[in-house]
Amino acid sequence: MKVCKPALSCTNGDIATYLGIKQARGVGMQSWPPSKVSLSPNKRVLFLTKDLDLIRKQLYEGLDLRMEDLSVDDLLDDINTDVMTPAWVCFDHDPAILAENAYAGLLREGRRVFESRALMDGGFEVIVSGHRKGTGSSRETAAQCERWSGIRIVIAASFAPIHERNNINLGQLMGDHAMLERLQNGESIDLDEFTGKYDPVTKLIVENGGIFPFAKRLKAGDVELPAVSSEPTPMTMAEKMISNKLLGQNGVRGYVRPGDAVLAQVDGGYSHEFTTAQVHSFLAAEYGDDYSLPNPPKFAVFEDHLLYATGVARFARFEGKIQTLRDLQVAFQKHTGVRDYSAVNGVSPGICHQVAREEFIDVGDFIQATDSHTCMGGASNALTYGVGSTEYANLVHNQFAFVKVPESIRFELVGTLDPGCTAKDVILHILWKYAAQSDTLDRSMEFGGPGLASLSMDERATLCNMATECSAKTGICEPDDLTVEWLIARRQDLTEDEIRSAFVLPDENAVYHGGVHTIDLSSIRPMVAHPGDPDAGIPSDPTNGAYIEDLGDVEIDIAYAGSCTAGKDDDFAYYAMVTKAALDAGLTVAEDVDCYIQFGSKAVKDLSARNGWSELFERAGVKLIDPGCGACIGAGPGVSDLEEQVTVSAINRNFQGRSGPGKLYLASPLTVMASAFTGKITAWRPDLFEEIMNNRDIQD
Repeated sequence: MKVCKPALSCTNGDIATYLGIKQARGVGMQSWPPSKVSLSPNKRVLFLTKDLDLIRKQLYEGLDLRMEDLSVDDLLDDINTDVMTPAWVCFDHDPAILAENAYAGLLREGRRVFESRALMDGGFEVIVSGHRKGTGSSRETAAQCERWSGIRIVIAASFAPIHERNNINLGQLMGDHAMLERLQNGESIDLDEFTGKYDPVTKLIVENGGIFPFAKRLKAGDVELPAVSSEPTPMTMAEKMISNKLLGQNGVRGYVRPGDAVLAQVDGGYSHEFTTAQVHSFLAAEYGDDYSLPNPPKFAVFEDHLLYATGVARFARFEGKIQTLRDLQVAFQKHTGVRDYSAVNGVSPGICHQVAREEFIDVGDFIQATDSHTCMGGASNALTYGVGSTEYANLVHNQFAFVKVPESIRFELVGTLDPGCTAKDVILHILWKYAAQSDTLDRSMEFGGPGLASLSMDERATLCNMATECSAKTGICEPDDLTVEWLIARRQDLTEDEIRSAFVLPDENAVYHGGVHTIDLSSIRPMVAHPGDPDAGIPSDPTNGAYIEDLGDVEIDIAYAGSCTAGKDDDFAYYAMVTKAALDAGLTVAEDVDCYIQFGSKAVKDLSARNGWSELFERAGVKLIDPGCGACIGAGPGVSDLEEQVTVSAINRNFQGRSGPGKLYLASPLTVMASAFTGKITAWRPDLFEEIMNNRDIQD
């Protein structure tokens, strides 16, 4: 890899003016995007290289690089949104302020690569990375930190779908590395080359400077949307669900295909205290302080993400900012009248995704919410996925969603799982073997086949929940008798016939652009996703698959069981089964291991108490935590405190620094609990503890 000499004339003063929210969204900025795109004379290009020292030299020593001297392989892949804006950065809901700490999560030997204001003061207007930019959370703050630091052009080989959409909604231009070479060689590129790859609606959104300016033009009748085909065609589950919600069809059945741009009616949505403040602020900026929502009961707010944040030492100094986020959510709920799932006496009703599937996501629904794990609702044969704050604000105010119909990839499940495996091992396998190759990127992951019937509704929720870690659009399971049984037990207002009549199944000849892949559940082995080596340019990522039998001895300090992925009824049944076996063998949680179990909802907590599980856990030395997100986002008990600490966790992400500074291995509920009692990462099997005790007797 070649580099060019440092630029001697690098300056810090000519960075973009910091605009108010309203200005930054397009008011007074009709010049962006221009019809011809070129690099500004006094602006720079920042390359996010795997060699982190090169990033520092660009930021602090004036080094300027050129794409022609680099290859895509030299650039960081899988830059996640936690790296761009860690949780503590998101405590500032004003984009102009949070941008001061852009990329605060990119660390080298425990030290920030991007110091405060480094991106903002560097004079950059283009930022460049490798594959799958913006994986992880749906937090729009990741795109905002670049936009409000002066970045207007984002270059990558590919983008995670929610992050790409957030850039689109902010009016950011996205291009590839060949386009950057042309720009650096002084060429002016037609705007159409940046937008021509998009569907007609997305093209118009970008060319109008973002989703709010576009929505205003649409409402004024200045935009004509493309017609939807009425010619019958086989469809996947995602395609059918979108076609069922089309607006403006006047009773004519529409048939959609991947790439189609449509307006769709949503059945509901929700936000939480990490995101609601921005939604409230953006709506007030666009529509005035007296704005109102047309149909508040369709939407909800949850207090679940930050309940325990101030109990974490590294977040204590942000107590005032965290309280501001809580207060602004309360203000939004009172102002709009949306449904309220606030904590009562300090206890949350539960994690939004778990409560939503328990209480209001039904078969065939279309749900959008400000969190990437919204896709968990797909277990109930629904179309559910996360969006950024801007898109959600538009949704709740204008009552429709802009949808680009995604491609689909089908996983045909056969056989049954080994007793030591759960659905978490299945999705870790998919992450390792398919997502790491971008096979799932921006696609609807659709699960079916005879093996699906062997998985409970909670296990199906695990598969759909982690579709977002696969950088997929969403995850959807085919419905069956189990779907009916599960919903009937939780919906007094639904009958079996009503549920069955809403079933959405794929057509026989539906086209899966990602292919149809058979997974034999009996061949799945206990797995982890390992923490990688970020200092060497290998990011901590859920796609870092490994079989437990190949790990060797990995001693642990923390075992964490919980989160939306693993805080459900069946997860607790797994925890209880392993704990009972340990107690029966005379074992308690291993010395020097802290084991935490966090309930996913109040309903799960009540079930645990009724079944005697909670008492069982406490006898074994487990620390129980009330419902909430907690350690999964680094905001509660169970986070690591030191870099040398090792955690095995049932959560969904192992991004560097997300759940503390230590190393984190993702694993199944069975593996996490077995490891808590052995003191090292251990796959569960029914005779595990009996064998351990027998070996001790022999040694004695």
